[in-house]
Amino acid sequence: MTDGPRGAVEAVDTVLTALADPTRRRLLELLAAEGEATATTLAGHLPVSRQAVVKHLAVLDTAGLVRGGRIGREVRYTVRPAALDATAQWMASLAADWDRRLARIKQVAEAAERESRADRDGRDGSHPPR
Repeated sequence: MTDGPRGAVEAVDTVLTALADPTRRRLLELLAAEGEATATTLAGHLPVSRQAVVKHLAVLDTAGLVRGGRIGREVRYTVRPAALDATAQWMASLAADWDRRLARIKQVAEAAERESRADRDGRDGSHPPR
């Protein structure tokens, strides 16, 4: 996405901000389905004006999620999956970190439960002393 950890974090922030809007998510879905489209074509599928679509596409372009290319008088937009892939990798890494933390908490809780059971079993006389 960009160089360095700070740049990567800012790029992820930009992508997540862009994806926070349902209209922009819908635009990405439409572009993914159609391959490429103009703002006019995309506006035909949405309850917003062509100008609003252009503004949304500009946000998606800034986030690196779409690219606009001029063909004659038209600007055709396509999805750029690299920024989305990098964001998905960041999210997967975050999920893996949480999985490791939760697994550690589970281990600690299970060990405490075993110790508690062993203490109870030793105190109630159910096991003869060695």
